[in-house]
Amino acid sequence: MEFNRFFSDQKYMNEMRPVFSKRALYSDTTENYVTPPEPAPYSRVKIAFRTKRSNVDRVFLVCKGQKNLMFKASSDAQFDYYEVKLQLDNEKISWYFEIQAGAITCYYDFRGVVKRPDEHYNFVLIPGFDTPDWAKGAVMYQIYVDRFCNGDPTNDVLTNEYHYIGAKSQHVEDWYRYPSSMDVRDFYGGDLQGVLDKMDYLEQLGMEVIYFNPLFVSPSNHKYDSQDYDHVDPHCGKIVKDGGRLLEDWETDNTHADRYILRTTDSENLEASDRLLIRVIEEAHKRGIRVILDGVFNHCGSFNKWLDRERIYENKPGYEKGAYISEDSPYHDYFSFHDNNRFPYNPTYDGWWGHDTLPKLNYEGSRQLEDYILQVARKWVSAPFHADGWRLDVAADLGHSPEYNHRFWTKFRDTVKEANPHALIVAEHYGDPSSWLQGDQWDTVMNYDAFMEPVSWFLTGMEKHSDDYRQDLLGNADSFVGAMAYHGANMAMPSWLTAMNELSNHDHSRFLTRTNRRVGRTNSLGAEAANHDVKKAVLLEAVVMQMTWPGAPTVYYGDEAGVCGFTDPDNRRTYPWGREDKELINFHREIIRIHRQNKEFKTGSLKCLTLDYNFLAYGRFTKNNHSVVLINNNENEITKELSVWELGIPRDCTLQRLILTGERGYDINPMEIEVSAGRITVTMPKTSSMILQYRTEEEEKTVKPKNRRSFWEFG
Repeated sequence: MEFNRFFSDQKYMNEMRPVFSKRALYSDTTENYVTPPEPAPYSRVKIAFRTKRSNVDRVFLVCKGQKNLMFKASSDAQFDYYEVKLQLDNEKISWYFEIQAGAITCYYDFRGVVKRPDEHYNFVLIPGFDTPDWAKGAVMYQIYVDRFCNGDPTNDVLTNEYHYIGAKSQHVEDWYRYPSSMDVRDFYGGDLQGVLDKMDYLEQLGMEVIYFNPLFVSPSNHKYDSQDYDHVDPHCGKIVKDGGRLLEDWETDNTHADRYILRTTDSENLEASDRLLIRVIEEAHKRGIRVILDGVFNHCGSFNKWLDRERIYENKPGYEKGAYISEDSPYHDYFSFHDNNRFPYNPTYDGWWGHDTLPKLNYEGSRQLEDYILQVARKWVSAPFHADGWRLDVAADLGHSPEYNHRFWTKFRDTVKEANPHALIVAEHYGDPSSWLQGDQWDTVMNYDAFMEPVSWFLTGMEKHSDDYRQDLLGNADSFVGAMAYHGANMAMPSWLTAMNELSNHDHSRFLTRTNRRVGRTNSLGAEAANHDVKKAVLLEAVVMQMTWPGAPTVYYGDEAGVCGFTDPDNRRTYPWGREDKELINFHREIIRIHRQNKEFKTGSLKCLTLDYNFLAYGRFTKNNHSVVLINNNENEITKELSVWELGIPRDCTLQRLILTGERGYDINPMEIEVSAGRITVTMPKTSSMILQYRTEEEEKTVKPKNRRSFWEFG
């Protein structure tokens, strides 16, 4: 009897399962859990799922309503890894996981562990969809050329050179002057030679990609109103043939703008400017820096040679009559005219959002237009230019119907990838981009919904234009993670890892200005208000998040130097050469170095660890690299105890602190944090961020830490 009881007790003890661990469950679609991560059509793919060791009974991958039993393929000290192989066809697949442990059944999808699956959050794999490896996690630098650096004063736009939107062009003499409220025709003189002159700076900063706002011929400083897609604007390129008169103060007729006409239509100027861009791209490539151009193909400008509303091409040898000038123009069908009885000089063409300076291109009405734009797309990513990709302006608006829009971008992708298989195609888009991100159109998007907006709300409570303040969203970690998950689920992994993660850009207020939580614009508050009461420590937190979140961190020129500004046009202030915040630049250099040296920040998995009011802890990890990112956005010091073992960090080990930021700057002096029973206790200063890292011994042998001095300022 005693023997039987003893035997029964021993059997119970041996078979007793530890308490079910939801925190150990993990999978995603990075290369850590999907092999290969970007499979070809009709190939086999292996999908893995992680559980705590000896903790579950069964794991199923559920795809198309069918349960696929996964088998335990391997184990380590903490986890079991289940696998299943699937045969793909040429269609997207999506799945979630079902986990069974005794009487417990739960599910796992893009959100993590859930009670009920939701198709929106299914993991997604698109056979044949791959994005360039160089773009995954690449650090990008956005340059608004007129405001970056003036390297060649001889090509500056001159005051009274031409007339545009009710007034003359203006050359701004004071580089540091704030943009005026009607900034479109004000020019500070930044150019491609200035970019060449500052290439050392960009390289030393650690940039891997330059994204240029538009460079093609245009009458505005923003150049989203293209005049000639075939050439770089000589005002930011090279003027070798110059002369002719400027307009008198009383003149508004651009047919008399002789100097502007010569500068922007003469073949010698255009070809010299194109050659300068070739030089810029070659110099960037020598330094390992890629170059992305801005394509504005939904609309052009009223100065455009196909329309020629300003009549500057009308009598120019070598140019056809514009569609505005003559009904017989070869470009007539490039535009939609509402009254064909108004020729010559017909003003009844469609304008994008009603703007007559932004004529809407009529693709459905002209196969020739479509072919021409595809030729432009091919030209600039091919020899001799070799640009590395396109950013597409208002891409979802192109065409007159969604059906045509998708057909065009399919052709665009085929054209660009045939010319340059390693080119990146990134679109400006607000809202759900998933229908364009199926592997046959765009590669990725400017990541407003799954990065810029949630980060701005969480850290500042401010809308990205500084048009609204939400106290309920400031520090709301649940809302932040929910928004990131909901919008992130709209992208397959090839798109997510290459998405442009921006804090600021040319369309939104500067992030540093948002930290003052002041709602308004220059017309209501004045430009100087953008500089007041800003919190640099909050910007440091944001940049740490930017450099550690999945995607391609994209720095808007000048953000790294402390530039402020409300939304357009105040966000287009000049780079403050000679007045830079050098400590902030040094911080960017260090955090970019950390991002680039550690693979987990480029292509690793992401797992949220702990959420609290104004506090966020998450991890990025690969097999050998494991990093913990901590954000304390509170106005007080906090001490937190949190578990980190679920990132694959041993339960008893030491973490190295890579960086600490706070109100006094940043600190990269080495510091150790002990992990005990899988947990750490960390005290963080007010408004601070921290990165902690564990490397396996194998990884430590290949990466040697550098001794670097700290820029933490003790007061």
